Amino acid sequence: MGLLDKVKASAEQAASAAQKQAQIVATKRELSQAYSELGKTAFGLVDRGELSHGDLSAGVGHIRELQARLSGDGAIASTDADSGAGADIVE
Repeated sequence: MGLLDKVKASAEQAASAAQKQAQIVATKRELSQAYSELGKTAFGLVDRGELSHGDLSAGVGHIRELQARLSGDGAIASTDADSGAGADIVE
């Protein structure tokens, strides 16, 4: 095996490893999105009274507190809430 063959094999191996890493990152991003969607669904169910569990109470309370801050009822300045700086509020 010549030097050029070794370089080519190393490049292919690095490309394969990079592709595998990219797939892992994409899968982690998709998993995070799935968790986010599930959380929003669960929050909506709790908010409508269709789901009740003690483990959800703290998280629901925290989300409500954050929503109140963004709507101007809390401690965050209204300029941040008025600009809509990426706020994704579940109602």
